[in-house]
Amino acid sequence: MNSWLPPHAWNVVTVALVGLCLGSFLNVVIYRLPLGLSLVHPRSRCGACETQIRWYHNVPVLAWVLLRGKCAYCGAPISFRYPFIELLGGGLTVVAIFAFERPIESAAAIWMCLSLLAVFFIDLDHRIIPDEISIGGTVLGLALSPWTIGFLPALGAAVAGAGGLYAVGWFYERFRGRQGMGLGDVKLAAMLGAFLGLEGMVLTVLLASFLGAAFGLSLMLMRRGGGATALPFGSFLAPAAVAALIWGPAIWAWYLGFFPQVGP
Repeated sequence: MNSWLPPHAWNVVTVALVGLCLGSFLNVVIYRLPLGLSLVHPRSRCGACETQIRWYHNVPVLAWVLLRGKCAYCGAPISFRYPFIELLGGGLTVVAIFAFERPIESAAAIWMCLSLLAVFFIDLDHRIIPDEISIGGTVLGLALSPWTIGFLPALGAAVAGAGGLYAVGWFYERFRGRQGMGLGDVKLAAMLGAFLGLEGMVLTVLLASFLGAAFGLSLMLMRRGGGATALPFGSFLAPAAVAALIWGPAIWAWYLGFFPQVGP
């Protein structure tokens, strides 16, 4: 696939820097959004000493390295997760820009990848998926769909994704007597359908199910969980959806290669 933006070194570096800044903003989103706090006010502060962080202490990745992972004022440790998310933001933005043939597809991919990065950590930390991301993302995906996968395929996949996960959760709760699928996952499935279409939505759920099963099995083998241990399914849907977005056709082609075609 040919990228609409030539992958020259300067273009890659520029896009990566923009992505690092977007990743830095995602740190704010991940911390504040589930707590119902404003994303723009007040300015960032140290969680330990409450001192307002100066702009040059907020330079993505570089500031953390130069400060040796500590607050410039009180010396409190700063989690490696902050620069890690910034690096992921940079990497995902580069992939989203250079993996598609049209700018509108890259714009949709950037939103999807970065919003899913936020979903991964928010669901991991709080076991919730904010409506601002899932419902807002569904509306955005449908609005962009005439220029991406088509409005009717996007709408059908959004309904099928949400309805399918809701049905799975309903049957699980009916027969097991406890909730197995939160409405946050259902609404996220609608967003994924609006962006990925039915094929991408199905692939995402399959990959997420494999990831969740593997993670749950590893917990059981380490004796840290049981069959009733609640797992944040949104944190499995997120990386699975990114894989479906970027490599979906290749994954399907690889899978179907195991089934020889029968000639007429």
